[in-house]
Amino acid sequence: MPSHFCARFRAAPGDGFAGDNLIHKFLRWSFVRSVLHNGWWLLASLYMVANAGLSPSELLIIAAAQGLAAVVFELPAGAFADTVSRKLAIVISHALMGVAMIATGLSSSFLPLMLAQMLYGISWTFSSGSDIAWITDELDQPEKMDHVLSRQARWQLAGSGTGLVVLGVLGTLINRPVVIVGVGVAMLILGALFALFFPERNFTPIRTQRWRGSYRILKRGVTLAVCDRTILALVFVTLLVNGAGDSFARIYPVKLVDVGLPDGSEGTLWFTAISIMGFITGIFALRGIENRIRSESGARRAMVIAGIAGAISLGLFGLAPNLSIAVVALLVASGVAGPIARTVTTIWVNRRTSSDVRATMHSFLAQAEYVGEIATASILAAFAGLSGSVGAYALTAALFGASALVVLFAVRDNRTAKERIIYTQYKEGRLTAPPGRSGG
Repeated sequence: MPSHFCARFRAAPGDGFAGDNLIHKFLRWSFVRSVLHNGWWLLASLYMVANAGLSPSELLIIAAAQGLAAVVFELPAGAFADTVSRKLAIVISHALMGVAMIATGLSSSFLPLMLAQMLYGISWTFSSGSDIAWITDELDQPEKMDHVLSRQARWQLAGSGTGLVVLGVLGTLINRPVVIVGVGVAMLILGALFALFFPERNFTPIRTQRWRGSYRILKRGVTLAVCDRTILALVFVTLLVNGAGDSFARIYPVKLVDVGLPDGSEGTLWFTAISIMGFITGIFALRGIENRIRSESGARRAMVIAGIAGAISLGLFGLAPNLSIAVVALLVASGVAGPIARTVTTIWVNRRTSSDVRATMHSFLAQAEYVGEIATASILAAFAGLSGSVGAYALTAALFGASALVVLFAVRDNRTAKERIIYTQYKEGRLTAPPGRSGG
């Protein structure tokens, strides 16, 4: 049996793990991880309030500490994945995540919970970008990657809804801390399965002078992000969209209550149903654009539509006079605009990034997410204090609208044929200096 496992572990991409088989394994892993992550997050959020009795100020401090830890570790973790191993980075992510989950369920006071949440934030830095870089290299079929990443986003949405329902029910029927710890153990097991059954054959690690190699990769990633106008614009769009989306996610329940969301258990059922409807809407929205974003113009068009849809729906949500209009606006914002913007950004950046800095480049996107979330939350808090909740929703709508303008006017491919050739050589590592003129 051990020899069988080793043989499968060492199998080349063309032997058993190729093509559809590898894609299906990757999608199933993404689904299960999403089930565990989202279900655990629901239980942990309730646990910190209902069981540990943390105050709102303590919860905000934990959120800020988690975001800060993730910002600090994001780029080093991406460079580690590009220097040492994408697969090892994912396994480390599972190990840290599982430990953080278990520690949360075993803690009941502020400081241990804050440290556990910081560790949880750090764990995601080792996974963000590493999973995409891993599947891109191991599949080694660039023409399929847009389709694969779109499917991954849909499977993750399905996993999110499944996790909320299944683990939410378990948390109700069983002692909540026990389920939280159990999910952490399951995450550790999932990481072990990834280590055993997922290959890494198409990645060449840097075996000597790794610190210098990591610095070169980080420098090359920064250069590519700055010189490629499209990537630079998409990093900025990520900052805007995720800042707006995260801040909106923190305040929209208040609006739902104001326009008639029931109290008590009925309200909980309503809230859960709306969340699941959002996931389902996102799945259909991503399926609808999948074949329309294969070109640069198609991706740009989808991003502009997402920005406009987000601006209109968030503005409408803030002005909604009743629950029905608020729910429709919420579904458009969280089920259409958000998923399309995030997924197309990931696909587009992955398409334009060379293999040697792929994880690092996706780490830039993740870092932009964290910075956007922290900055927007701070601005939104002050803005809401001055202009009320309607002003806060107007600000999130404006951020989505600004993202559409950035894509519309900043993301254009104006390179000559010669510049395209030079840029391609730079991406492939055949040139050490960036092209004199970057195109987007």
